[in-house]
Amino acid sequence: MNDEKLVRRLTAADFDQDLLDLYDYYAHGKISKREFLDRAGKWAVGGLTAAAILSTLSPNYALAQQIAEDDPEIEGEDIVYSSPNGTGDITAYLVRPAEIDPDRPPAAVLVVHENRGLNPYIRDVVRRLAKAGFIAMGPDGLSSLGGYPGTDDQGREMQRTLDQSALLNDFFAGFEYLQALGGTNGKVGATGFCYGGGVVSKLAAAYPEMAAGVPFYGSFPDAEQVPGIEAPLMVQLAALDQRINAMWPAFQKAMEANDKIYEAHIYPGVNHGFHNDTTPRYDETSAKLAEERMVAWFRTYLAG
Repeated sequence: MNDEKLVRRLTAADFDQDLLDLYDYYAHGKISKREFLDRAGKWAVGGLTAAAILSTLSPNYALAQQIAEDDPEIEGEDIVYSSPNGTGDITAYLVRPAEIDPDRPPAAVLVVHENRGLNPYIRDVVRRLAKAGFIAMGPDGLSSLGGYPGTDDQGREMQRTLDQSALLNDFFAGFEYLQALGGTNGKVGATGFCYGGGVVSKLAAAYPEMAAGVPFYGSFPDAEQVPGIEAPLMVQLAALDQRINAMWPAFQKAMEANDKIYEAHIYPGVNHGFHNDTTPRYDETSAKLAEERMVAWFRTYLAG
């Protein structure tokens, strides 16, 4: 029984919601690591340290890999594309279905990472979309700094040092790379998580030709940018994510006022980051449903 408890995967239910909110502030740079540790001390009981709490809440990439790199149904490679208005040459993970019908080429999907670079979780999402039948690509926004460093803490600090306009242009250049890529049906969609969710909405505002977007718990463009959005958007939100959800009503109002196509799904009882299967905030039921909805949305609007 004790062994079972030792290996049991922790979930959000194992933590006080105030502690989860505190971690969210830290993960998004609202407070420093030192401030998190100081404030998390109130939950450090029974020999548990604040540092151990932080470690428990942080991503553990040994927990999850849904699609193996050598899965026979996909073919992946690391490529480089140019971002002349961004930070330079960008490394990206490009994955295709292993078998493609030349008479029915697939659409392409850009996958935009969180605020910490192209980590193993996002690479796995790229593979999942390729296995679902799309050509998927995940750029590494940390390319100009040597790429994802191997830990999210370091990646978060590195991403924070970049010129944010240049970083955004790196993802815009990735979208344009997929637009020009051969072997597709010419349609390009985008999905992203946290920081990446905000990039998806910005892509939709900047590129009326974007065929579909699925932003997960990211920020939204200003209302005056909404008239330029033509892509059908599926917005995925976490009910306990007060920080992002506070931005949603104004964007929703603007989408409706401009007769834009969208769906919004707010998953009850889950936190920001619920789709990331490497942390305790992961909610398997909601994450799987959200991913099924995402794939169905892309199949609807990216079909040739």
